[in-house]
Amino acid sequence: MSQALPEDVLELDGLWSFVRCKANACRVWIALCRRTRQVVSWFAGDRSAASCRQLWAGIPEAYRSAHTYSDFWHAYQGVFGEGHQPVGKETGETANVERRDNTLRQRPGRFVRKSLAFSKKAGFHRIALALFIHEYNLEHAS
Repeated sequence: MSQALPEDVLELDGLWSFVRCKANACRVWIALCRRTRQVVSWFAGDRSAASCRQLWAGIPEAYRSAHTYSDFWHAYQGVFGEGHQPVGKETGETANVERRDNTLRQRPGRFVRKSLAFSKKAGFHRIALALFIHEYNLEHAS
């Protein structure tokens, strides 16, 4: 991962997926550095503030002072505080992380919304996600 710079901005987003059946929803939380296009933190859990705090805990110290943008989900504001700004998709402030979400939906079959390929166990779901993010970050390494 590249070194953080003082002017770096993080884009935050969540992606819905599931394990075994749609009743077992899994929210994939992502923090993406706008400058490097790399995922600096991610967490797979539910849609709670506790999961959002896990995303925050995974952000490297060097990125913690970065300004952040996300959608209007209430958990972000409570966790990311004053340097955070909720915005609508029409502003373009979260365009990079939204694009990364689309890439994730297109590549591994288990993240496609209507597919026969799906994760049967949460652990394998997280492993597939970790491998995808690792490959994605290598593709976008400077």
